[in-house]
Amino acid sequence: MLRFTLRQLEFATVTAELGTVAAAAQRLGVAQPSVSAAIKKLEEQLGLQIFIRQHAQGLTPSPQGLRFLTEARSLLLQAEDLQRTAAFEGSRVAGEINFGCFLTLAPAYAPQLVSEFQNQFREAQVRLVEGAQDDLLAGLRGGRFDLALLYRVDLPDDIRAVDVAEMMPHVLLPAAHQLARQDTVSLADLRDEKLVLLDLQPSRTYFMRVLAAAGVNVTPSHVSPSLEMVRGLVGQGLGYSLLITRPSGDRSYDGRKLAVRPIAEKVEPGIVSVASLRNMRMTRTAAAFEAHCIKMFKSFRSTP
Repeated sequence: MLRFTLRQLEFATVTAELGTVAAAAQRLGVAQPSVSAAIKKLEEQLGLQIFIRQHAQGLTPSPQGLRFLTEARSLLLQAEDLQRTAAFEGSRVAGEINFGCFLTLAPAYAPQLVSEFQNQFREAQVRLVEGAQDDLLAGLRGGRFDLALLYRVDLPDDIRAVDVAEMMPHVLLPAAHQLARQDTVSLADLRDEKLVLLDLQPSRTYFMRVLAAAGVNVTPSHVSPSLEMVRGLVGQGLGYSLLITRPSGDRSYDGRKLAVRPIAEKVEPGIVSVASLRNMRMTRTAAAFEAHCIKMFKSFRSTP
């Protein structure tokens, strides 16, 4: 016999997400004492301290509580999926999913991914959030994202990743740079050039690793977490950069012409993946969106 209810699990997971019983009660539309009592009873029934209570600082999940809450979220998702199955015919994709997308990938791919999925599945709603890699991983672990589109660079073991694209980095130069006259650029020719680095993890680690593998050990002269700022600095002649994402049109925001050249050497590719939490059961709608991303990226790669 079960010792807890789904309602208790919902109260606990929402409280963990928001950090206070008061905020959870407001979102759930119930009285604050009801939430407190449900969580206390859940802990007593399980013999487990789910939360550490700190005066004036709300509730923080205990280490064992974090593990329990992860499984609780998975169970709640399964229950929601079962409820949708009862309400809709079995083949229908419906409901809401939360989709996180890496900052540099989002403008290039996310709008089309979301638009075409919602056009295909009219009863589905994708809520899109852009973020850095650490934000996306935290969102998957915290239940804020069902799926995330990111680069597969040093991903932890609790993350499941389905690769959708292999992308090669390129050299970005001012259009008037002498190396821009070449069809390809050797990384060795960049040893004495100034580097403008995209300072956004895991991009920073990846690009510095590509340069180091070619024997180019350099301290960046300029860094920025913004792709367009990097392109602008290069456009002003302040150095070169290595990038993967290539916006449509080779001009910076201020109109400076840029040159994009392939790297002459064979280098480590950038792998784009759709990620999810490994021990979380995926809903039907999330599984459909993952399949949609795989299919769409095949068409992206085939587009000139």
